[in-house]
Amino acid sequence: MDQGKTANLVDARGSDVQSRPIHRHAQEALERNKREGMELAVKARLVALGATAVLLVFLNPNWDVIWYHGLLFCLALIGLAQRYVGQVGQSGAELVLLFLDLLVMTLALLVPNPLLDREVPTALIYQFDVFQYFYIILAAGVLTYSWRTIIAIGNWSLALWLLGATCIWWFGWHDPQASEGAAMMFPQYPDLAVQLDPNLVHWDLRIQEVVVFFIVACILAVTVRRYQNLVLDSAEMARERANLSRYFSPTVVDELSQKDEPLGKVRTHDAAILFVDIVGFTTYADGRSPQEVIDTLRIFHREMESEVFAHGGTLDKYLGDGLMASFGTPLPKPDDAERALACVRAMVRRMQALNADRQKAGLPGIDARFGLHYGQVVLGDIGANRLEFAVLGDTVNLASRLEGLTRALNVQVVASDAIVTAAGGEADWQRGPDQSVRGVAQPVPIWVQP
Repeated sequence: MDQGKTANLVDARGSDVQSRPIHRHAQEALERNKREGMELAVKARLVALGATAVLLVFLNPNWDVIWYHGLLFCLALIGLAQRYVGQVGQSGAELVLLFLDLLVMTLALLVPNPLLDREVPTALIYQFDVFQYFYIILAAGVLTYSWRTIIAIGNWSLALWLLGATCIWWFGWHDPQASEGAAMMFPQYPDLAVQLDPNLVHWDLRIQEVVVFFIVACILAVTVRRYQNLVLDSAEMARERANLSRYFSPTVVDELSQKDEPLGKVRTHDAAILFVDIVGFTTYADGRSPQEVIDTLRIFHREMESEVFAHGGTLDKYLGDGLMASFGTPLPKPDDAERALACVRAMVRRMQALNADRQKAGLPGIDARFGLHYGQVVLGDIGANRLEFAVLGDTVNLASRLEGLTRALNVQVVASDAIVTAAGGEADWQRGPDQSVRGVAQPVPIWVQP
């Protein structure tokens, strides 16, 4: 099974995304969701900014609205830039763009419009509840699937908004007559006069805005983090399924993935066992480069493995220049023996085609030998810290020794009478002389293919 690697993914804000083992499938899933989220965030931003631009025309049908349209265009450009620099991992550029995004939004909302032909109290902007536009950036941040991005937006928005309020309170232009007029309009209601005073920053409301915004940001960050954990869990399941597919056929993988305890407890049942080995591979490897030797093994294993899976078998293990496969594990089927024999026939044809290609390329052929047996096996997990699903028993040992007999008998395939009988008999196989096999009391009836 794929062991993966342990890593702390860091998002563009320079903080750990998750302190948990991150495997290849999880890394790919996070990157895929990040890309999809950035694409969606940019589209949502453009739609929201476009709608805002149209809304501003209705709210302020004057030429000075062009100033705000220019700022909205800048926000759109920043969003497009974030799309190209966004990644799972540390990104200083993405960090800068995120802060620039919030800074431009703050300036757009609090800096007086230079195109206005009249001067009004700077604090008057607060009468229009402009802080709500920050929620557009917050919503777009949610679509990036980074919970720390949401926290960063909450922190930076809070700091920039309060800093802007401080600047307006300290440096903003005030109109004393406006304050006097508000007081004169409601002499019996001083609180109402204060609320209508265009020179006041109204610190209580400003603090309320950022506190509520930060609370919402925290709630969304928790939601995004839970979603991210679901992505990692889903990726982990995909990794486990991919690992299963390296050992079992796709149909078996589907069946295993649908059960709570697919392998179950230690048990016994009948299964067909197949051993494949290359004759003279040690001699072949002498004098050849390690890369050529490994490439030859990879080609051989690929051809054999594909036939095992094509016939619904299980690839139990590679054995150097050979392999062991089983049919009927982890779950038995009535045609296990028949499929095992069909698999060997297909493997023989594959080797003939492969050797023909190698001969054309001036390479020596690969002499593959096969041994098969059918009988009762023991199945279960072995190991302490790292478990491995194992198929054990005399049937396995006998199949291995039958493959070894191919040298002495000078045949390509040796199959026990038990597997041929279980498959319903095979007319195109030759009956060979019974063989004495180490560990077996009685001679073993066999069938051979020269």
